Amino acid sequence: MSTVTAKSARSGMGAIPYDGGVAFRVWAPHAEAVFVTGSFNDWSPDSHPMAKSDGGYWYTDVPAVPIGAEYRYRLVNGDQVLLRIDPYARQVTNSVGNAVVHDPHFDWAGDDFRLPPVNEMVIYEMHLGTFHDIETGNLDKFTETLQKLDYLKRLGVNVIELMPLAEFGGFTSWGYNPACVFAVESDYGGPLGFKRFVRAAHQAGFGVILDVVYNHFGPSDLDLWQFDGWSENGQGGIYFYNDWRAATPWGLTRPDYGRPEVRQFIRDNALMWLDEYHVDGLRCDMSLYIRSVRGDNDPGAELPDGWALMGAISREVGERFPGRLLIAEDLRNDHRITLPVDQGGTGFAAQWAACFVHPIRAAVITPSDEQRSLAGVRGAIEGRYNDDPFQRVIYSESHDEVANGKARVASEIDPQNPASWAAQKRSTLAAALVLTSPGIPMLFQGQEFLEDGWFEDTVPLDWDKSDEFSGLVRMYRDLIRLRLNRAGVTRGLTGSGLNTFHQNQADNMLAFHRWHQGGQGDDVVVIVNLSHQPRENYELGFPAAGSWKLRLNSDWNGYSRGFGNQASADVVVEPRNPAESQGGATSRDGFPASATIRIGPYSVLIYSQDP
Repeated sequence: MSTVTAKSARSGMGAIPYDGGVAFRVWAPHAEAVFVTGSFNDWSPDSHPMAKSDGGYWYTDVPAVPIGAEYRYRLVNGDQVLLRIDPYARQVTNSVGNAVVHDPHFDWAGDDFRLPPVNEMVIYEMHLGTFHDIETGNLDKFTETLQKLDYLKRLGVNVIELMPLAEFGGFTSWGYNPACVFAVESDYGGPLGFKRFVRAAHQAGFGVILDVVYNHFGPSDLDLWQFDGWSENGQGGIYFYNDWRAATPWGLTRPDYGRPEVRQFIRDNALMWLDEYHVDGLRCDMSLYIRSVRGDNDPGAELPDGWALMGAISREVGERFPGRLLIAEDLRNDHRITLPVDQGGTGFAAQWAACFVHPIRAAVITPSDEQRSLAGVRGAIEGRYNDDPFQRVIYSESHDEVANGKARVASEIDPQNPASWAAQKRSTLAAALVLTSPGIPMLFQGQEFLEDGWFEDTVPLDWDKSDEFSGLVRMYRDLIRLRLNRAGVTRGLTGSGLNTFHQNQADNMLAFHRWHQGGQGDDVVVIVNLSHQPRENYELGFPAAGSWKLRLNSDWNGYSRGFGNQASADVVVEPRNPAESQGGATSRDGFPASATIRIGPYSVLIYSQDP
């Protein structure tokens, strides 16, 4: 049993165990009477009445209730008699079942994990319900996923981002239909399973970021709906707007951000994941529909209460949990999302970058070389919010980008044969741009072994492909090692310095210079060929003369037998001789030194100098 005292339990919400009993507290301002009924009183309808206090809160203290006891609240409002799951329940039997008394105590065994800085992160987004191997048997999803941590460690990613885990309706889901937002999905392994998962992930060196959904609840299996029997306009009652502000793309279930008790409910939920589960950050699903009624930036559609709520949460997280990361999925490239609260923003550390993913996907999916927009690719590489590229999360695949009418990049490139040469070359080209551009790079589960089709919450990853395309997995691993400067020769890929110094639309050639502080072992040159034609004797400027080492050639046939292995090896960059330069020019691409290189089709070359 928890060591919480009876006095402190009285101030909390939900079912709070303490030595000697369990305190129950619920908000139901329109109820005329409230009772707690459960397995501990043989589901008696009235043996444990609750007392009402100011603000519509109800409280009772029940002795000798064991951990694991099931319960519900019985609310009376006129002729309505309602049996409700506790809104603050940490555990439920299922989304339409009973709440379960859960002891929040857990042995974290000295867990003091800290995220790496944002410029040294590579995020791996996963859906817990499908990440597992189909042959793992009857293990819960948390345990199945833990068996893959060694694989992720070898891949090199260092932050796991989980799609929502709050209890949802049914047995399978993406997770964006939360029914009981404080409870961990019972079919995944419940609260204890998640705590064990986070502890093991931290011990293995992974940060854990959790996706949370506050723009709507439900809409199915939702005991919050008309919770205490009151509503207006036939809508959701005390937890929801009951007017035009209720409308979202997912139903009339937008929480009432202006109601103090609802704001507290959402705030308590966000802090619970950080406090009780030790997660290292939260990714706020579609914050656009928290700050706005519609999916646009029309000032007339904004919800000031939602904007203020996000700012209040980010401020408190920064004060109480320094080092934890808040990410917004806003997708409107609004710089205010990642501005500090005192400067008029919402205070999130980073946001998903729609201005990156869309032009990059378009550039590699387009069948015709003539239609590839190098200006679009350049804009994606150079994008930043508030002059900081690490305020953006960049990716070519996410759960949204590979479903809802869209598919994996390889399948978009070649729907008939997603394993074709073109699909392999151009999907890895997109990934290479993700992992060499400034920003926080993110992969979506399975893209590293050419998972095809589209994301479905009923279809596990095809792990056989990790063997079939082991060469591509190696390419991702090599890219991540360079991105995180594991060998000490590509520090520039962790920096914010960027100069896109070469753009040749006619030949579909692009090159950019990355640096952290600059100099040998820091400066990195990335050369990109977005054409099906190889380029021979192609002259490019380099930041400095001397020997430049080839750190990666994405056309290496060790990555795929169909690749051509066309690339210049290490190059010697020479100062330019004005007498030999056209028009007497002393620079190439703005640099005083240059070299000629060879690059394969749809390929990326990465060069740097030894320290």
